[in-house]
Amino acid sequence: MHSPPTNSAANRRGIWMMVGAMAGFVVNDAIVKHVSEGMPSAQLIFLRGALASLLVLGMACALGVRRQLRHALHPRVASRAAVDACATVMYLLSLFHLPLGNATAINLAAPLFMVVFAVWFLKERPGAARWLAVAVGFAGVLCVVQPRSDGFNAWALLCLAGTLFHATRDLLTRRIDPAIPSIVVTLSTAVAVTLLSGAMSLAQGWQPFAPVQLAWLAAASVFLVAGYFLIIQCMRQGEVSLTAPFRYSALLFAVVLGYLVWGDVPNAWAWCGIALLVGSGLYVVHDQRGRTARAQRLALEAQTD
Repeated sequence: MHSPPTNSAANRRGIWMMVGAMAGFVVNDAIVKHVSEGMPSAQLIFLRGALASLLVLGMACALGVRRQLRHALHPRVASRAAVDACATVMYLLSLFHLPLGNATAINLAAPLFMVVFAVWFLKERPGAARWLAVAVGFAGVLCVVQPRSDGFNAWALLCLAGTLFHATRDLLTRRIDPAIPSIVVTLSTAVAVTLLSGAMSLAQGWQPFAPVQLAWLAAASVFLVAGYFLIIQCMRQGEVSLTAPFRYSALLFAVVLGYLVWGDVPNAWAWCGIALLVGSGLYVVHDQRGRTARAQRLALEAQTD
């Protein structure tokens, strides 16, 4: 399995890309939630996906990688796109039947799976600090979303399967040839999600929509594409076990956006969870700086011997 070499600079970029990707996904979700009040879900996802696909195609042409678009059908790229599309459908189907808090908590278990996968398949050695950060971050997620016991059922298992697929998607990203541009991988993902949601929309049915709804979905597609691209870049550069805990930043963005748009004010438990999330992220950064300093010191000692 291909696992590109990493260094402190690549890890720092990976962390920022993960945070940026989470911000893009959260803003996209907020817009979709607003539009979903007047449009069937499958139709909405299809329209958003079609707009995102057109946007990515235009970006690929502008970047001069038109001749490399054929790599969107490369087996590893296509398999990653298929896994991502299945993960999206599983999550959405479960979300329709679960309390939002339960679905969010289950979906944000992905960093736990990602660290395990990084150890098993990428042979990374995360160390106790990263394991602790992931565990503390997940505890923070539970404090914020406060899932209800009556929400755990067969749909919760489907949501868990979708979370496993999301973690698998990120693992598969590391297997893709670095020579294939990330924008091509992004296009493959956008098209796969569009095709699958289009098939679902045929069964669910369509209804007329207003131009303003299409405009909102166009805006959502911009943030969705940004999230797709940044998460792909993150998985191709930084260590998976290092960047995984920063996926929890999505919840922080969601809390801020929920307050600014819907006036949702976190309760005491939620504030405790936010403190745990921020603390786990800062702890990972501190631990990584310590690792980098030790590596530099050992390298300097080796040169002087």
